[in-house]
Amino acid sequence: MRTLIWIWFIFINVVGYLVMSEDKRRARNRRERVPERTLFILAAIGGSLGVLIAMYRKRHKTRHLSFRMGIPVLLVINVALYTYFLK
Repeated sequence: MRTLIWIWFIFINVVGYLVMSEDKRRARNRRERVPERTLFILAAIGGSLGVLIAMYRKRHKTRHLSFRMGIPVLLVINVALYTYFLK
């Protein structure tokens, strides 16, 4: 069970990082964007660390209060859940 949780943690955070990075690329190229809801869902299902890292490394969505507050809150919730399930 622990191995599956670790695999999920790594997978969903890599996906979160890549999707956030892709949205930044699309924003620069003025193409169709990834919905903000999708980014929040990825963060909520365990990928908040990847989304947060991409947010600050790519300087993307850092002006949006919903992202500056929401993603760290989801990170705290993710940490609590991962800690609980990895005990």
